[in-house]
Amino acid sequence: MYKYNASIGYDKALYKEDILGSIAFARANSKAGIISEEEFQAIEHGLLQVLEEWKQGTFAIMPNDEDIHTANERRLGEVIGKDIAGKLHTGRSRNEQVVCDMRMWLRDRIREIDSLLVAFLKVIVTRAESEIDYIMPGYTHLQRAQPVRWAQWMMSHAAAFKQDLERLRQVFERVNLSPLGCGALAGNPFGIDRNMIAEELGFSGITLNSMNTSADRDFIIEFLVWNSIFTNHVSRWAEDLIIYSTSEFSFVRLADAYCTGSSLMPNKFNGDSLELLRGKSGRAFGQMAGLMMTVKGLPSCYNKDLQEGWEPMLDSVQTASDNLGIANGVIATLKVRPERMLAALDKTMLATDVAEWLVRKGCPFREAHHISGRVVALSEKLEVSMDTLTLEQLQAIDSRFTADIAEAFEYETSVELKSSQGGTSRSSVLEQIQVLRAMLD
Repeated sequence: MYKYNASIGYDKALYKEDILGSIAFARANSKAGIISEEEFQAIEHGLLQVLEEWKQGTFAIMPNDEDIHTANERRLGEVIGKDIAGKLHTGRSRNEQVVCDMRMWLRDRIREIDSLLVAFLKVIVTRAESEIDYIMPGYTHLQRAQPVRWAQWMMSHAAAFKQDLERLRQVFERVNLSPLGCGALAGNPFGIDRNMIAEELGFSGITLNSMNTSADRDFIIEFLVWNSIFTNHVSRWAEDLIIYSTSEFSFVRLADAYCTGSSLMPNKFNGDSLELLRGKSGRAFGQMAGLMMTVKGLPSCYNKDLQEGWEPMLDSVQTASDNLGIANGVIATLKVRPERMLAALDKTMLATDVAEWLVRKGCPFREAHHISGRVVALSEKLEVSMDTLTLEQLQAIDSRFTADIAEAFEYETSVELKSSQGGTSRSSVLEQIQVLRAMLD
C-alpha cells in the first residue's frame, strides 16, 4: 500500500516550489506571531540548505518519504531539529501545499512554453514575409481549389497558433493564484496574511474559497485542454507538411536532421519528426480526457483521486515543450521548392475567377457560375487548358466574353484580387504578418 500511495517518484520534480512555499508560509506565521522570528530564521536557513542539497543532487530520499512535502520536512528536522521543524506545518494542510506547488510549477512552465511558442511564430512570420512571392495550389477536400500564396498557407497555421498563445496567456492568469492559507478545507485559524504569501511567491492573487481550493484541479485541466487544442493544431500543420513533402507533391523537403531512413529500403526519406508531432495529439487528448473522468464524480474537497493529476500535468508540459522545439527546427530548416508549387497549379483552378470576371460585367453570380462550368467542361472535352480556348469558343458559350478575359487566367492576378483583410493578396498577407508581429514583439 505504501508504494501504491506514494507520489515522491514524480512530485520530487517540484522540490523548489515546495521549499519556497514553505518559507513563505513560515514567514506569514512569524508575522502573525505563531512562531518567533528566531524560529522562522532557523526554518528558512534550514530549508535553503535542503534546497541546495536538491540542486547539488545530494538529497537522499528515504523509504518513508511518501511525497515531496514529507521528504523536505523530514530533512529539515534533521538539519535544524524536530522541535523547530515541527512548527513549519502549523495551520497548513498538504491539501493546500500540493496545490501551491502545482500552481507555482505549472505557472513557470507556462512562461517557458509561451517563450517557445513566440519563437516558433517568429520563424513562421519571417519565412512568410521572405517567401511571399511563391504561389501554390490551395486545397479543399484535398482537391486543388484556388491558387494561394505559400505565405498565406503559413499564416493560416500561424493564425491558429496565435489563438493558442492567447489562450495560454488566459490559462496562466487562472493558474497564477495562491491557495496558501486555505487549510485542509475550512481556512486558516491563525489570521495569516494570504495576500502577503501570494506576493512573495509571485502570484497575481489568491483563490476565492477554501473548500474549492483543496479540490480544484481546473487549473491543470485547463492546461491539458489547451495542450489538446495546441497539439491538434500542430498535428494538422504537420499533416500538411507530410503531404507536401511526398514525392507526389515535392513542395518542400525536410532537413536530414528531422528525417529518418528505412532499415530495408535505401531510397526512403521519412518525415518521422512530423509523424511524431501528429501522433502526440492523441496522447495529449487522452491525458485531458482521463483527468476529467477522474474528477467528474468526486465529492467536495480533497480526495486522493486528485493525485492522478500529477503525471498528466508533468507529461503534458514536457510534450508541449518538446513539440515546440521540434516544430521550430522543422520550419526553420525546411527547404521550399516554389517551382514544384507552380507546376502543380492548373488553369481550371481559375474557374471561379472566370465567374467573378463575369460578375464584374454585370452577370448574376449563379449564372456566371454555370457559364464558367461550361468553360471548364469545354476545355476538358477538347483536352486543352482553359486559357488556350479562343475568344470565339468562349463567346460561343456566352457573348459577354471579351478579349480582356485573358486577365482572369493569370495566377498572380487571381491571388492579388483576394485583397480583403485576411485574404491571399500580397497586401493582405503583409497585414496579417504586421498584426502578428505586433503581438510577438
